[in-house]
Formats: sequence, C-alpha cells, structure tokens
Amino acid sequence: MPLLRVDGHSLRIENLWRAVTELGWHAELAPDARTRMERSRSWVERWIESGSPVYGITTGFGDLASIVISPHKARELQYNLVRSHSVGAAEWLPSEIVRAILLLRANVLASGYTGTRPCVAELLLELFNRRLIPAIPRQGSVGASGDLVPLAHVALALIGEGCFRTETGIEPAAAVLAHHGLRPLQLEPKEGLSLINGTQMTTAYGALAVYRARQYAVLADVSAALSSDVLRASSNSYDERLHRLRPFPGQQQTAARLRALRAGSALASVPPPHSLPQDAYSLSCVPQIHGASHDAITYVWDIFQTELNAVTDNPLIDPDTGEHLEGGNFHGQPLAIALDLLSIACAELASVAERRIERLLNSRSSGLPAFLATQPGLHSGLMIAQYTAASIVSENKVLCHPASVDSIPTSAGQEDHNSMSSIAAQKAWQVVDNLQTVLAIELLCATQALEFLRPVQTSPPLERVVACIRERVPPLQQDRPLYHDIQSIRELIASEALAKAAFPEFD
Repeated sequence: MPLLRVDGHSLRIENLWRAVTELGWHAELAPDARTRMERSRSWVERWIESGSPVYGITTGFGDLASIVISPHKARELQYNLVRSHSVGAAEWLPSEIVRAILLLRANVLASGYTGTRPCVAELLLELFNRRLIPAIPRQGSVGASGDLVPLAHVALALIGEGCFRTETGIEPAAAVLAHHGLRPLQLEPKEGLSLINGTQMTTAYGALAVYRARQYAVLADVSAALSSDVLRASSNSYDERLHRLRPFPGQQQTAARLRALRAGSALASVPPPHSLPQDAYSLSCVPQIHGASHDAITYVWDIFQTELNAVTDNPLIDPDTGEHLEGGNFHGQPLAIALDLLSIACAELASVAERRIERLLNSRSSGLPAFLATQPGLHSGLMIAQYTAASIVSENKVLCHPASVDSIPTSAGQEDHNSMSSIAAQKAWQVVDNLQTVLAIELLCATQALEFLRPVQTSPPLERVVACIRERVPPLQQDRPLYHDIQSIRELIASEALAKAAFPEFD
C-alpha cells in the first residue's frame, strides 16, 4: 500500500495526483508535524486563558474584527463561522477535487503554523483514506480570504452537520461518520477558522489541472508529429541549428521531440501534396507554438508546487516564539494569474491542433480523399469531427477571458480586492479537458489518414502510437458514430499509454 506522509513541506504534485487518482493510497500525519502542531496549539490555549485580543480567536471576522469575543464564547464563535460560511451553490465538486482538498488542507495544518490540534488534520486524512467525499458546492469562493465557502462545507461535514456524497446519493454527515465509526469533530478555538481560511479548492484544481496539462502537452507534440508526417510536411523547420538561435526551452524541447518522432519515417519518400517552399504555420511553426505553451505550463507547475506546501491561514502562529502574524497568505492572486495563463497555454495547443485537423480532412491540402472517407459523397467520413473540434476551440476562447483581472469587494469593503481564483481554476480545468478531446480528434484523423498511405510506414515511435490506437479504434471503412472512437482515444491519452508508446521512458 503506497504511503503518503503529510508533513506540511514535502508534498509533490506527482504524489498528489497519484494519491487522488489511484486506489490503495494511505495518508498519515508525520510525527514531526504532530510535534509542531502541539507547540503552536499551546499558544492558542494561552491566549484564550488570558483573553488576549487575537484575530479570529478572540475577535470577530472580516469587518467584524473589532468586536472582542469573551473566552467562554470562543468555541461557539468557531461553529458559527463554519455554519455562516456554508453558503455554496450549484453542483457538487468532482470527487478527485474533493479528495485533493482533504489532503491539501491537512498538509497546511501539518505545517504547525495554524494553531490546530493534530486530531483535526487526522480526521481530514481519515476521510481521505476511507474515500469519504464531503458534498461541496462548486460556487461561492471569491478567492481572497481563501476558498472560504467550499472549505466551510468540508468543515461542516467534519462537525457532523454537513453532507457526504455516497454511492446511494447525498447523506447526512452525522450518519456517515457514525457508520464508519468516526466521531464528529468538536471544534476548539481557532480550528473553524483554520479549516476554511485557505486556497485549497483553487490549489486542488490547479495542481491536478497542471499535471494533466503537462502530460497532454507532450501528446500534442506526438499528434503534431503524426499529422505532419502523414501530410508529408518538411522536417527542415525542426533543425537544431535554427532553434539554437531562439533558445526558448520549450521551443528547443518540442523541436527535439519532433526530430525524434519523425526519424526513420518512410513517408519522407512520398511526394507532398503541394510544392510550396514552406508548409502552413500549423506544421512548420509547431516548435514555436507548442514550445510557448510548454514554457507557460512549466511556470504554472512551479507556482502550484510552491502553493502545495505554503501555509495559507490567518493569523499564523510561530510555534517557537508564540507570535501571531496577521497577513494575507490566503489571497489567491498568484494562483489566479497562473491559472489564467494555463487556460491560454492549453487553448493554444487545441487551437493549432484544430488547424491540423482541418488540413488532414481537406483534400486540397492533404492530397488524400475528402474528409478521409473511403467513398466521399456516399460517406461523410471524419467531416463532422472537425466541427466538434472547432466548437471546442471556440468554447476555449470564451473560457480564456481572465478571471484574475476581476474583483468585486466583499465584507463591507474590508475585503476590497478579490482574486476570483476559484473561477480561474474551474475554467482552466475545463480548458485542459477540452484539449484532451481535441487531441483525441487529431489522433483519430491522423491515424485514418495514414490508412490511405499504406503500406508505407511512418517512424517506429509513431507506428507504436498508431498500433496502440488501433487496438481500440479500427480504421473507418464506412460512416459510424465517432463518439466512442473519440472517447476511447481520450482514455488512452488519460492513461498515458500513448505517451509511453511514443517515448517508452516517459513518466
């Protein structure tokens, strides 16, 4: 059983992805994290005993921070906070996002800077280990004091007042906890605040989305190589000397991949469909176009790798000195900007892929039968697959309007700049998913195009990719519903089978 030790500082995006998406992972609180948590908790208890005014512990919240709360009301304050902030709307968050939220919030608490007891993090991890999914509506966060609303629904489930999503539907939290032998969390001072004051919904979406985006960007290079090869595009535009003169890392990396992917292809001997001195940009400029997206995705990866182990709460408590530090680590602006960039990077990969799809299906640019139909006219072939790709690319353009430049003040103007990071996160998640579909359509079209060039072989790595697809999707001999073909290739992309076929060392 794979073990994930949650310690507040060593979580990696790759491990988060595996723990959330693979069966059998077990998460537990690291011993050194427990020690740090106990030290910071002792300071909270001293402040309660002395009645010292500390934000969110012995005062109200937001615009009500000037109101001092008496020590005997400190516990009630935390319950009221969780209840009042549980105002989410719309459909429930996906299960993988919720599981990531549980791990991520436990990881923040494990830092030892939030003042919560170890049992709070341990209950979050118990839910993760038992695959219990709190019901969290997706709408409500403005991404400034963290993702207050969705995280409040997590806390509501912990205290036995919310709901869980189960195989039989939505069930009351108290009943689900009891069925699994778990007792509802009894909130102590500061703990309600520490459960909801963070960016974990945004971070869950962002970390999982950028993991997918990085994998799909590699597949975009593979699909571009296959399309370029069957269209008999020149490989001169991948020349290493050319790319040394504009040395962006992503551009050089993509050019190197394209050289490797097309090396040894016999299609180079097949006359191209035209004699123009330069191919269309969707073929000749793949290193520059894809490379820009690769570099953007790398930037976003670094942002979310940092955020995974960041302490997003307020106030923060130094476990060694007992100082309480009021500040804005909960603000989602760094994530919002990165997520808007992720949307743009993935939308561009889909956009240029759609242009290659059109060239594959257009007999005037491909030199192949119209729409890659065996009997054009009687059969429409893959004509409408391009319609689907075009509609998705157009949808992406709308989704790429940046959320991070918007702000609506809240809390009577106290919170007068909000990042809208949760909106940026959900848009990016959709754009990444859309990219997966467009790449599936390109691979469907490119493999069909290759059928008309047989028995000539493409390169060894691309032949492995085609063989992998052909195990699930037969050549198109006559019109059939293509939905299942696209879904099958989407699944191959998601499983990383195609990337590993092209690059056996891929991880």
